[in-house]
Amino acid sequence: MSSSHRVILSLGSNTGDRLATLERACDFLAEAFGSLRLSQLYETEPVGCPAGSPMFLNACVELSTEQSPQEVLSICQNIENELGRVRTGEYGTPRTCDIDIILYGELQQNTPALTLPHPRAHEREFVLRPLCDIDPQLLLPGHTHSVSDMLTALPAGPEVRAFDL
Repeated sequence: MSSSHRVILSLGSNTGDRLATLERACDFLAEAFGSLRLSQLYETEPVGCPAGSPMFLNACVELSTEQSPQEVLSICQNIENELGRVRTGEYGTPRTCDIDIILYGELQQNTPALTLPHPRAHEREFVLRPLCDIDPQLLLPGHTHSVSDMLTALPAGPEVRAFDL
């Protein structure tokens, strides 16, 4: 008998109709996994992207699944592809849709295909701020401080502001 795992994804878009893209991504995720818990949307300055890259819309989504981390990754990559994501092999290029697995239950792993929890989530305001909307007391596996405490401790960086609908 399989058990259900808490999964949190980070979603981002910085080309095309960013809002419509994230809405479609959530529709696809709900179709694949059932009910979702969504954070506020945030508009963020690009991090690690080429100069002049467009602003991102970012959010986090919480879901529950019995599927393996590899199956979740495959579903997320298929959704990215469906929404027009083109993988150039160059880090930080603008993209219609980016879906990262931030955590998968308490699992810690580091494989060529997938590192859990996400190795840079604790350093990124555009991930921590929406994570706090979902669960400010969340402890990422392998970390001793809540996402709220990690957010407070971050040095000033690229602007992350609530995106009003």
